[in-house]
Amino acid sequence: MAKMNLAIHGIDNTGLHTRWGDTFTRDYHAEIPMDFVMANPPFNIKDWHRIEKDPRWVYGVPPAGNANYAWIQHILAKLAPGGRAGVVMANGSMSTTSSGEGEIRARIVEADLVSCMVALPTQLFRSTGIPVCLWFFAKDKTADSQGTTDRTGQVLFIDARHLGYMVDRAERSLSPQDIAKIADTYHAWRGTPSATKNRLEYADQPGFCASISLPDIKAADYALTPGRYVGAADVADDGEPIQAKIDRLTKELLAQFDESTRLEREIRDHLGRLR
Repeated sequence: MAKMNLAIHGIDNTGLHTRWGDTFTRDYHAEIPMDFVMANPPFNIKDWHRIEKDPRWVYGVPPAGNANYAWIQHILAKLAPGGRAGVVMANGSMSTTSSGEGEIRARIVEADLVSCMVALPTQLFRSTGIPVCLWFFAKDKTADSQGTTDRTGQVLFIDARHLGYMVDRAERSLSPQDIAKIADTYHAWRGTPSATKNRLEYADQPGFCASISLPDIKAADYALTPGRYVGAADVADDGEPIQAKIDRLTKELLAQFDESTRLEREIRDHLGRLR
């Protein structure tokens, strides 16, 4: 499957092992630190190869009933000192407190390993309609070749749940413009050129993105759900004073109530004639 994915994306497969295997339980590249990791591990696996004294569990032993934080820590354990990773996860991983998962997430956040969280819309996978999220990790967020802006002690939250379009009744897709909007936001935040522009200036956008400090995340019990931090989008002012709007809407609602009462009497009258 790895060779197939690489071939589809035109990437050379040099370095892969000669036979298939499960990198989680049988790591053929145990001594090789990774500069980049991209992963879409299976979600919420309840029956997995769990060894409590596994050295990968630096931030806490994952529960036997869910392997999400086992996969996250497996990936973190593979990163080189300046390594980065992007991982697709079920939405529950951002806020769960079950079986010690909240404590594991808190330790990962306090270690300043999370660089960006992206909440995605539903129905991106044909096999399931559940919404998913993207975790981006970075071993080093200081200003260097990976970015001219020092983001130590900060996490970028992006709420992209409203993006995308329906391909059919069962599947949603993100447009190239949607993907560019997410990517450009991260590049602007980190201070790196994007694929479309040389340099972008970052600014929080209510309802879409926000850069949040670790103390503020701690105050929210280490929940990493973007919607908690980005707030609501600004609504354009229509120029109508609030009291005038309340009076107008109240009048319209009362008129609708009167019309509803009139229609009810009329319907009852027609039903009475049918007896």
